[in-house]
Parts: sequence; structure tokens; C-alpha cells
Amino acid sequence: MIDNQILDWLLEGDVSIQYQVYRDLLKTEKSDLRERISKEGWGAQYLSIRNVNGHWGLGFYRPKWTSTHYTLLDLKNLGISNQNKHIIFTINKIIQYNKCSDGGIKATGQNSKSDVCVNGMFLNYASYFGANETDLKSIIDFLLSLQMKDGGFNCHSNRIGAVHSSLHSTLSVLEGIMEYLKNGYTYRLPELKKAKKESIEFILEHRLYQSHKTGETIDDKILKLSYPSRWRYDILRALDYFQFAGVAYDERMGDAIDIVIKKRRPDKKWPLQAKHGGQVYFDMEPAGKASRWNTLRALRVFSYFGINL
Repeated sequence: MIDNQILDWLLEGDVSIQYQVYRDLLKTEKSDLRERISKEGWGAQYLSIRNVNGHWGLGFYRPKWTSTHYTLLDLKNLGISNQNKHIIFTINKIIQYNKCSDGGIKATGQNSKSDVCVNGMFLNYASYFGANETDLKSIIDFLLSLQMKDGGFNCHSNRIGAVHSSLHSTLSVLEGIMEYLKNGYTYRLPELKKAKKESIEFILEHRLYQSHKTGETIDDKILKLSYPSRWRYDILRALDYFQFAGVAYDERMGDAIDIVIKKRRPDKKWPLQAKHGGQVYFDMEPAGKASRWNTLRALRVFSYFGINL
């Protein structure tokens, strides 16, 4: 059971938090709350700073954190309606003008090759907002062509010859595949399901944060609870993916779950431990304080896996 005081505190947050509390913790779809995301709070703030040309910032990937790309990812993760015509217009514009010769979406004009991580994230929100399947085929082809022998993905594989997958890139591609499958697309479905299975195994082989060679923590940053995650992998983001994707509990998740549990504060809330650097339009939550995002995400993970705290 979830503490009623924590539920009340979560429901005092932004309308996007309220919507996801009802959807994920109380198992109640509140369409009225979802519609309000575009009209108030963080969702409305993002939509209000969209340029007349349909982009945010200076275009698809500039400046990085205030670009169209990361703003669309944030809007998708807020749970905003996937029928928003302004966002759909922008995604179609990206497909029309930002396709690269390799079939992927190109982040910048100077880079002659598409980025695996960016395309995983693009597939994530483009699938959510119902992009035409024909337009997504070349992105699927691009991503599948770059799956590595160890089962995962690495954004450096097609640029500087990486030989081992990255947790960051692998999770971004997994989230994209999940949204693609969830929304009924069918192109290269068997291969995508195979890639999903192999990529999940890659993360599990690393016990979500450990070197497959030494067992040591790969990077202390991936143990910190941050939000928005953007392209950066962390253990809570991985666990949240597992619950959304319906992945069964595996004992190799146990160490990461224990770490997240130990991060809970005495008031039964989880903190926002770190804030990724870079320019943003606004901070959803202050670093170092109790975080509704991290508390919500942790609770839905533990609820899914049947862990009583």
C-alpha cells in the first residue's frame, strides 16, 4: 500500500504528475487531467515558447537542452495528449527536413552521420505522437543496422568505431522500440522484438550499473536520481523502463533496486539528487529537495514488482 500522505503530496504537484499518479499508481485513467497538461503547468509552459516556425530554440538540436528534440521528449514524458496537432506538425517537419542519407534523423548540419541515441529518442516520441509508419521505416532500418554484437547500441559505433555497447544509447533505443511496439506499428516487428530482448539482456548482464569485467560501478553518475534524464542513463530510469515494458523481475535487478530503496528519505520521499548541466527553459524541481518525479517513478517501479516498503 502507498502511504496516503505521499499520495496527497504527489497530487499537489503539476497536473502531469497528477495524471500519472492516477494512471500508474491508482490505475485510473483521467482523461480530463491529461487534457489539462497542454493548458496549464509545465506542458503549457513548453507549448507557450514554441516558435512560429514550429520549432523550439534554434531548431531540431540547437541549443542542445532547449532544442526542439529535447522539448518534444519532455512533452512526451509529461503524458501530454498524443493528439496535439502542433506537436504532430513539428514532428512531420523534422521528418521532412532532418532526414540524413543514412536514413536516420540528423542532429546537426555539420555531422554527416545520424546519432543512434538521438534516433532512439526520436522514435520514442514520434511513435507516441503517431508519425506515419512509412516515415519511420528508414529510422528502424538505421537503428537495426547498428545493433552491436553484445546486444546493445552505442552512439559512437557508426562514428568512431566503438566496440562495446553503451547503457545510455541502449536504453534510449529500447524506449523507442517500446513506444513503437505499443502504438501498433508493424514494420520489421520480429527483428525489433529480438533486438529488444537482446538489449534488455545487455543491461541485465551489467546488473544495471556494473562493469561486466570487474563488477565495479561503471560511473557513479548513473546511481544518482536525476530528472529529466535526457540522454543520460541511470538505474531508476532503467527500472522505470522495465515496468513500462512489462519485463519480469530478474535477480540481476536486485542490487539496483536496493540502491534506489536506500535513497528514500525519512519522510518517505525520494530526492532529486543531481541536475544535468546546460541551459533550460525552466527547472521542474530544485536539486537537493524532495522530488515528485523521482518519488512517482520509484513508487510505480516498486508497485509493479510487488515490493512493499
